[in-house]
Amino acid sequence: MKTLLPKTAFTASLLALLPTAAATIYPLTLTDDLGRKVTLKAEPGRIISMVPGHSETLCAVGACGKLVGVDRYSDYPQQVARLPKVGDLFAPDVEAMVALRPDLVLVSQYSKLEGPLTQAGIPVFALDMEKYDEVFSKTLTLGRVVNREAQARALTLNMRREIARVEILTKNAVRKPTTYLEIDPTPYSVGPNSFMGVLLGKAGARNIVPAALGDFPKVDPELIVKANPQLMLGLDRRAAAARPGWAGLQAVRTGRVLDIPKDLNTILSRPGPRMPQALRGLARLVHPELFK
Repeated sequence: MKTLLPKTAFTASLLALLPTAAATIYPLTLTDDLGRKVTLKAEPGRIISMVPGHSETLCAVGACGKLVGVDRYSDYPQQVARLPKVGDLFAPDVEAMVALRPDLVLVSQYSKLEGPLTQAGIPVFALDMEKYDEVFSKTLTLGRVVNREAQARALTLNMRREIARVEILTKNAVRKPTTYLEIDPTPYSVGPNSFMGVLLGKAGARNIVPAALGDFPKVDPELIVKANPQLMLGLDRRAAAARPGWAGLQAVRTGRVLDIPKDLNTILSRPGPRMPQALRGLARLVHPELFK
């Protein structure tokens, strides 16, 4: 592939082309993913993020300095890794969170933090990015929340541009393999409408999981046997061959069972600003011949 422009330089050039965005006006009232109307009286200056993707997004729009604490999985960029850890969504250290005196805590709709933190007088905003388009729309929402709307807009434009560059390559692939992507060995996979499922399609693969099963379904192993995928991602060949009825699958017989490298797996599982990087890594696994 041709060398891409440095991300920071490209973002700066996009910002120069954008009209000057008005600053966010506070008080700001938005509806979060729990259906609650949350009012921010002023621009938040001390934020705790309990979702790694949200931590990365805040940093990518220039609001990393507002973070005073993060969940234990937030580890990117480097500034985030040095911040105080306050547990995770399902095992939070509420006392430590309150001690950091945040004026906003970002959570997932699946956490149960809004109750105790709201009682403590701390605004809580629940946000999730499960669909591909939500990654862009909710990046803009986060940009608005932290008064970084122009930066968020530039970020999403940059992401779409980088994703399009990969798609140009994969659209030219002669064969697009039927593919099973495993995110958990129990086994869980991804539906075609989830953000990971969309990335799989953009990487030049054909997902064997039907949309009717949902975005991140637990799948019947028999479904995989019947689909007989040409490519399997997210597990190794030995593990696949050991499962009942899987040794004869096309992917196992031809050696097209590929574990996903740990770093790529982390990026792939986090909807956020590194989604183009995740797509490029995924496309290299599906179509290595296009990246020589």
